[in-house]
Amino acid sequence: MQTIPLTFPGAHGVHLSARLELPETTPRAFALFAHCFTCGKNLKAVHTISRALAAVGIAVLRFDFTGLGESEGDFEDTTFASNVADLTAAAEFLATAYQAPSLLIGHSLGGAAVIHAAAQLPDVRAVVTIAAPSEPSHVVRLLEHARPEIEAQGCAIVKIGGRPFPIRKEFLEDLEATRMESVTRSLRRPLLVMHSPRDTTVGIDNAARIYQAAIHPKSFFSLDDADHLLSRAEDSRYAAGMIAAWADRYLPAEPAAPATEVEGVVVEIGRQGYTSNVYAGRHAFIADEPLRFGGADQGPGPYDYLLAALGACTVMTLRMYADRKKWPLEAAKVRLSHGKIHALDCAECETKEGTIDRIERVLELTGPLDAEQQARLVEIADRCPVHRTLHAEISIRTSLYIAEESTANDT
Repeated sequence: MQTIPLTFPGAHGVHLSARLELPETTPRAFALFAHCFTCGKNLKAVHTISRALAAVGIAVLRFDFTGLGESEGDFEDTTFASNVADLTAAAEFLATAYQAPSLLIGHSLGGAAVIHAAAQLPDVRAVVTIAAPSEPSHVVRLLEHARPEIEAQGCAIVKIGGRPFPIRKEFLEDLEATRMESVTRSLRRPLLVMHSPRDTTVGIDNAARIYQAAIHPKSFFSLDDADHLLSRAEDSRYAAGMIAAWADRYLPAEPAAPATEVEGVVVEIGRQGYTSNVYAGRHAFIADEPLRFGGADQGPGPYDYLLAALGACTVMTLRMYADRKKWPLEAAKVRLSHGKIHALDCAECETKEGTIDRIERVLELTGPLDAEQQARLVEIADRCPVHRTLHAEISIRTSLYIAEESTANDT
C-alpha cells in the first residue's frame, strides 16, 4: 500500500491537508472519510480503517477540515455547513485528480456530514456512519457548560478532549438549525449504520433514529464494546472488515476503466490556478506547480514529469538489457534531479556561455553483478530512448486548433 500526502482547495479557498491511502493494485473504488468533531485525519481509528480498506482494493482519502490538523483556515470560522462544503470540495478534487468517490464514510459528526454531502454527490453509491448523532445539534449538548459565555460574548474558548477550541455563537446556531431526519429519509443510497451500545459520547439511540429515518436498503451493525473513538485497533479493524464486506455488493466489481482514451497526450487547464488534467492513452493524472510558485501542489510539476520519463525509460532499458544478457539484476533504482548551472562549470559541454540545464542521475543496482556488468549497465542507461531524445536536436511545431462551429443549415 502507498500513502500519498496531498493538499486541495477547500470550499472557502484555504488549502486542506489530506492523505490518500492507495491499494497495491488499481483501486476498484475510491472512498472519502470524514472525521469526528475537533478530530483529524490522523485519528487512530480513521487511519486504521483507511489502511484496512486500501488492503482490500478501496482507495481512501482522509483529510482535515478547515482549521483542524494540518489544514489552513480558522476553526472558529467554521460551521457544520462549511464541513459539508469541504466534503463536497474533497469529492470534486478526487473526481478531478483520480476518480469520483463511490463510498462515503463518516465518524461521529462526520457521519452526519456525509449524509448531507451525499445529496450533492451523484456518483456516491453507498454511505457509512460510525457512532454518528441523529442530529448535528447533539454536539450542542456537549457544549452546554460554555453556552452562557458563548451567547454573551459571541465566542468562547472551550476545552474538548483536553484541547482548547474557539466556539462561535454562529456555530451553535448552525448546528441547531440543521435538521437531519428529512435529509436521511431522502438519501436514497444504501446506508450502513454502525454504533456501539457502550458509546457514552453519542448514545446508541442516535443509531436507532438514523436507521428509522432511512429507507431501504439500510443495515445496522453493532460495534459491541467499542468506545466512541474506536481507540482499540481491533475495533477499528473489525469495523473496516464489516464496511468492506457490506459495501462489496454496491461498489464496482472491477477497477473502473477511464471514460475516454486519447491518442498521444492531452493536457487541459481551467480558468484559475495551474492544476492541469493530463490524459495519456487510457490513463489520467494531474500536474501542478508547488505552493511557493502560486500553484496548489496537487500533482508533480512539468519538470518532475520530465525526470520521471527519463527515470522510467532508464530502468526499463536496464531491465530489458539485463534480461537479454541473463544478468542477475534483481532491481534497479534511479534518483534524478534537475537544475541550472553555469556553462563554464560543465567540462563536457560544447557551449561555455550562460547557463545550461543539468540533470543528475544516480543509479542503484541490486543483485550479484560483477564490476564489468555494473559498468556496462551504466553505459546502457545513456542509451535509453528518452535520454537520446533529450540529447538530440528536437523540433517542436506549435499550431492553433480552431473547432468548426456547426450552423443551423448543417444536415
